[in-house]
Amino acid sequence: MKKLFKVALVAIGMLFVGNFAKAQLKIGYIDQNALIAAMPEYKTVNTTMDAYKKTFTDQLATLSNEFNTKLAAYNAKKATMPDAQLKLAESELQDLQNRQQQYGTTANQSVETKGQELIKPLMDKAHTAIEAVAKERGYGYVLDSSQTALLVSPPADDMMAAVKLKLGIK
Repeated sequence: MKKLFKVALVAIGMLFVGNFAKAQLKIGYIDQNALIAAMPEYKTVNTTMDAYKKTFTDQLATLSNEFNTKLAAYNAKKATMPDAQLKLAESELQDLQNRQQQYGTTANQSVETKGQELIKPLMDKAHTAIEAVAKERGYGYVLDSSQTALLVSPPADDMMAAVKLKLGIK
């Protein structure tokens, strides 16, 4: 009797372990870039970034116009200028061009930093919503379809509609 009980217990255990091993993790995917672009706050971020970029592009245009004006004056007068004035004008043009390039590099870095600073709260909000939906629906893995380069993968569920619903986006 004890032997029969042990055999039955082992058989039930094996059956349970076999079913547990067959259980698959649910996999979901979402295009996080599209989700963030669909958020209402994204328009505000874009407007703010456009205004921020404009301040730099206006200053770069001013520097470029100043350089072009001085270059035109230099080209017009260089035939009649003494060597000392020529070298001074060339040096001034070179300095102005260097300033323009440095300002452009600094401006690009500032715009990139500001963009990351403004988009971070949206990314955090999207990530929190994705995690919540994944937990609610039992997803073991969630892939970002905008960045994933998987050519073959097991079947997965698109989570975009559920996450948009969680965020209140239509």
